[in-house]
Amino acid sequence: MKQEENRLLRGITNIVRECGGIILNADREQSIVDEKAGHANFVTTYDKMIQAKLKEELLALLPEAVFVGEEEDTHASIKEGYAFIVDPIDGTTNFIRDYHTSAVSVGLAKDGAPYMGVVYNPYLGEMFTAVKGQGAYLNGKPIHVSANPLQNGIVIFGTATYYEELAERTFALAYDFYRKSLDVRRSGSSAIDLCSIAAGRAEFFFELRLCSWDYAAGSLIVTEAGGRVTTADGEELPFGESSSVMATNGICG
Repeated sequence: MKQEENRLLRGITNIVRECGGIILNADREQSIVDEKAGHANFVTTYDKMIQAKLKEELLALLPEAVFVGEEEDTHASIKEGYAFIVDPIDGTTNFIRDYHTSAVSVGLAKDGAPYMGVVYNPYLGEMFTAVKGQGAYLNGKPIHVSANPLQNGIVIFGTATYYEELAERTFALAYDFYRKSLDVRRSGSSAIDLCSIAAGRAEFFFELRLCSWDYAAGSLIVTEAGGRVTTADGEELPFGESSSVMATNGICG
């Protein structure tokens, strides 16, 4: 890894780890929960706090970058130069309920394409990282997707309750995969789900609508681990835009 890339990745992981500490030490009784558009679409005091910290410290690390965060009302273009694409707490409902499946997700794009990805699950102390063309890692050790076919695989799926119009199709697909695979799972954090594919813990992931901050980091981690990420129809993922997402070990799907 080039010296500058190493410095940048190390800086991002240090910032993200500190944000994970905020999640672990959160006082939920003092956290204000607001609803955004759609059913059960929440934002908490800690989402906003962590995003503010990420914005300040990531831009100090790379001042020429733009910042795209989930909790902002307007978003800059990522087509030219560097862009941080951030989800401060992926799995907010899990966080509210103290259900330990949430992550801090930071993707860094370069000229509209994925360049670096960092996903941190503070509950397990798992830091997933990837740099374009340099493989994927978990706590500094290389990871790779599994070689299992679908019939010997685990399928993970996501469905946000605020996209109610997609629920019936999603659960129909999940039932179909349930019949064809070992079993299905639903965690409530797409960032963690994508990293589970990358680490060989599961073989197939799908969600019919995700925003760019949901998959910006995790999608790169999957591809650098030898997997494949497309839309649900098998088309090229329109990086930086809302889209369906399908991630596999390259054998399933």
